[in-house]
Amino acid sequence: MKIALIGYGKMGHAIERAAMERGHEIVARIDRDTADKIDSDSFRSADVAIEFTVPSAAEANVREALRQGVPVISGTTAWADGLERIKGEMKPHDALLWSGNYSLGVNIFFAINRYMARILSKFPQYHPDMTETHHIHKLDHPSGTALMAAEQIIDAHPHLSGWSEEPAEGKLLINHIRHAEVPGIHKITWESDVDSLTLEHSAKSRDGFALGAVLAAEWIKGKPGFHTIDEMMSEILGL
Repeated sequence: MKIALIGYGKMGHAIERAAMERGHEIVARIDRDTADKIDSDSFRSADVAIEFTVPSAAEANVREALRQGVPVISGTTAWADGLERIKGEMKPHDALLWSGNYSLGVNIFFAINRYMARILSKFPQYHPDMTETHHIHKLDHPSGTALMAAEQIIDAHPHLSGWSEEPAEGKLLINHIRHAEVPGIHKITWESDVDSLTLEHSAKSRDGFALGAVLAAEWIKGKPGFHTIDEMMSEILGL
């Protein structure tokens, strides 16, 4: 499979390694200094583009990749409005999969989180909160992973109407920490007066995220439309 990389920082390099280990070819590498190469024959030759950039650039990157006729796997977070605009404008042949996290471990974490939220929402003495920790280079907060986990909890909980980064009645509190080169830690705690339950996922490197993005690139072939990581995982696991 021929892959174009949009974003060639640390994550782009990790995706390149994962893709090449699985026998794929990198035909284009697009970064800030080579943005014009997205309009090129080498880019158009790609079977799929994998986009990990920054929120301010994601919409334009994905839009241009689709215009060039290349399906996109996007892992950039904190551009929800732009993503909704693109979803509403996609042509029948366009293909896009977006996720705030491509790690297999994180998606298992999500499955457990849904189950815990359904159970503990029945017991009003337990109150959830969340803390996400990432490297100092991550600009957005809360992380896309934290927001995905938060949506699962809010959907299950009758007394939560949303999330907040400050304590607020009826809101799930999401704290964020930016420290050193931490790849990503997500911790959800359900606290009562007598005990607490904690669910935590801690990434050891970017490699798990990179492999998941490459698996998504393999999966999206022949699947026009907008897709989610849940669809991919359900198909892979036969759920």
